[in-house]
Amino acid sequence: MESQIIRPGYLTARDTQRALGITAGALRNLVYRGQLTRAGGTERHPWYAARDVAAIAAKRAARSAA
Repeated sequence: MESQIIRPGYLTARDTQRALGITAGALRNLVYRGQLTRAGGTERHPWYAARDVAAIAAKRAARSAA
């Protein structure tokens, strides 16, 4: 279902995993813990807001640099 048209400013689950360098299970944990929320798509193929993903990536980078 990757051929689904994604609105600008949103990432698929696979794109989110690549951006954060995590596995599908780690992505599910982020959602389960409330650190990342679905912004659209379907139950099986969710989208995530790019700004939320960028915030998580920045937080991880700051933590690893410290």
